[in-house]
Parts: sequence; C-alpha cells; structure tokens
Amino acid sequence: MRKDITVAATPREGRGKNVNRRLRLEEKIPAVVYGVGKNSVALTVNPKEINRILLTGSGHNTIFDLAVEGGETEPVLITAWQYHPVKGKLLHIDMLRIDMSKRIKVRVPVHTTGDAKGVKQQGGLFENISRDVEIECLPDDIPESFTLDVTGLMLGQNLRAQDIPMTGTMKLLTAPEKVIAHVVAARGGATAEADAAAGAKAEPEVAKKGKKEEK
Repeated sequence: MRKDITVAATPREGRGKNVNRRLRLEEKIPAVVYGVGKNSVALTVNPKEINRILLTGSGHNTIFDLAVEGGETEPVLITAWQYHPVKGKLLHIDMLRIDMSKRIKVRVPVHTTGDAKGVKQQGGLFENISRDVEIECLPDDIPESFTLDVTGLMLGQNLRAQDIPMTGTMKLLTAPEKVIAHVVAARGGATAEADAAAGAKAEPEVAKKGKKEEK
C-alpha cells in the first residue's frame, strides 16, 4: 500500500561497529537500499521515521518515498529490520526500490472476525493456524490486510487460503489448501467422552461378576 510519506536519507561512508555506534549517538541508524537493477547504496536514516512506518496498519508493506541527499527520490518498502534484543531500539533496515509498473511478492497479514458457531453451539475449540499469506500483485494493489469471517464455522470445519478473495491484480502464492483457521473438538471433552464410553462397557462385566458371587 502506497502512502504519502517521505523519508530523508544520507549516503553513508564507512562500516563497522564504531561507525554504527556513532550514528546511533546521532539518533540515526544504518540502512541499505537496493533493487530495480541499480547498485545497492549504504545510507543513514532517522529510526523514528522508520518506526512510525513499521507501526502503521500496513507495516513493512508500506510503500513510501525515500529521498536520498544528492540523489533521487524513489518509492521503496522495508524488506528487513533489526531491533536490539534488550533495549528494543531499531538498529538497521534494508529497503527495496519499487517499480510501480511491475508485480512484486509480499506477505499480507490475515485477521479473523466473529465468533465461530462450532464453539458456542458445539463446545468446540477455535484455532487460528496461519496469520499471513503470500501474494503477488502490482504495488498499488497491496492490501493492508485480509479479514475472514469465521462465524459460520462448525465443528470440524475450516477456512483455507483459497477462501481469501483476491481482487485487482492479486494472485495467491501460498498453497490454496493451507488452513487459516478451524474449529476442532476440545481435548477435555474428547477425553471425557472416551472415559464415559469405557465405563459403559465395563458396567455389564461388573454386574455379571456380582451375580456369580451371589450363587
């Protein structure tokens, strides 16, 4: 999804821990931009601007403009990012240049809505199995997310990737049969039923034994 956002970037010289440490003291982080047949370029960007993009609804699928000092302004999206494992600060990002006229592959989040009838009426257990799918489409057609209504799911039923509607130039790349969500029998309920069945079979044997003892 393209948004009207422009991030300023500065060409970066030098590599290594000391350079990166100095950049972070200046409230900047190292970055790399690549793609569309051009050489990759080492840059520095403001982590606050990148965090704002990653925290939007479209997240890393957000297409925004990257304005490189002394260079071009090009549409890009974030392909990789790294956070500090303890402090949680953004440490580095990779960005891909985008040709708006060519199809690209992206992973899109899948959300569910509604309360499955199989849970309310049949005591089943709802499980969300997959939380995203891979699609291919033109950059302008990248959706923020997909939403599937699970209200009609009964015990033993599921929704698969093929149930996600593809619109515009979208093409599903994830295996169509991949399960997104389903309703299964609750483990406790299944165990209780098995115990009850076993008990029912045992009762006649106990009664029969009692009669023999009486004789």
